[in-house]
Amino acid sequence: MVKTKNSFLILFLFGFLFSNNIYAQNSPKVIMFSKTVKYRHQSIEAGIKSIKKLGKKNHFEVIATENSDVLIFHLKNCDVVIFLSTSGDILNDSQQEKFISYIENGGGFVGIHGASATEADWPWYGKMIGASFLDHPILQLATIEVTDHKHPATNFLENRWVRFDEWYNFKNLNPDMKVLLNLDEESYLGGKHGKNHPIAWFREFDNSKMFYTAMGHTEESFSDKTFLKHLLGGILYVLDEN
Repeated sequence: MVKTKNSFLILFLFGFLFSNNIYAQNSPKVIMFSKTVKYRHQSIEAGIKSIKKLGKKNHFEVIATENSDVLIFHLKNCDVVIFLSTSGDILNDSQQEKFISYIENGGGFVGIHGASATEADWPWYGKMIGASFLDHPILQLATIEVTDHKHPATNFLENRWVRFDEWYNFKNLNPDMKVLLNLDEESYLGGKHGKNHPIAWFREFDNSKMFYTAMGHTEESFSDKTFLKHLLGGILYVLDEN
């Protein structure tokens, strides 16, 4: 009973915020979801703060939650859902169906880092996000090759971008995704894809837009102006604000 009352109170408070001009009525709405069932990244809190700041500066409203019921309740009010380093099985069967409906009706999706280490047993999600996490080597510097200079997430970058992060290897890479950034596996140790190692991509999927970047493991990522510009470009692309 206590849990039910608490969930109701949370939903009521979020509903109050959306309906009482605390959020600008005409601004795009983004809900940021960072629920973790398995590994929890220490960078999540830094990511929440930085993405909220990006929203204020770029005129889109951001709310953050780790409650699956709150996420699902507000899908009808949101233009984009961001999965910020989520992990494990974060939605039940009913919630999954509602999330599919949200995407099919044009809702946008942005995935950051651990979002690909999420819902490993849900084939639809793996197809939507474009790949599933396999493993990673130690954190280290690596060189990224920019493969698309026209997209807002990459149009400000030079041909090669050197940065420090946790470099994911993937399984079930979706051939339909449009690669923005590719890892040069000769520049670091532990890559398993050879010459074609996508690390950020986008696509249109079931009437919606999606963007994923596998970077963002470290707290420092969310104070890195270049990474934040990359992330902002992906969000604005999904929002159709570019």
